Amino acid sequence: EVQLVESGGGSVQAGGSLRLSCAASGVKLDDYAIGWFRQAPGKEREGVSSIDSSDATPYYADSVKGRFTIASDNARNTVYLQMDSLQPEDTAVYYCAAVFGKRDPDYAVEEEEYYDYWGQGTQVSVSS
Repeated sequence: EVQLVESGGGSVQAGGSLRLSCAASGVKLDDYAIGWFRQAPGKEREGVSSIDSSDATPYYADSVKGRFTIASDNARNTVYLQMDSLQPEDTAVYYCAAVFGKRDPDYAVEEEEYYDYWGQGTQVSVSS
């Protein structure tokens, strides 16, 4: 059974940093796409970043470009999201999602439907 477990969330002041982890179990990270999404209160869930084992170019939403960095450690079966220069508008529950093997060509990496597996989420709160 594939499971994704996020960790690393917390509360920071504006300008601070956090590193989120998404640990995958029940599957080996060799042919995959893993994305990070976030959902703020009263808002829809949005795609933040994604990394694909077959593509050297990660995806970043415009709102996080230059501040967030996604990276994978296949040996540890873990994908990280380094978040720097955090702002109050980054406050949300952050989720990781994964698809293994065949990708659905009808969806983009920033869309929820692209992924088959989801973690439970981790809260990130940024105060001004």
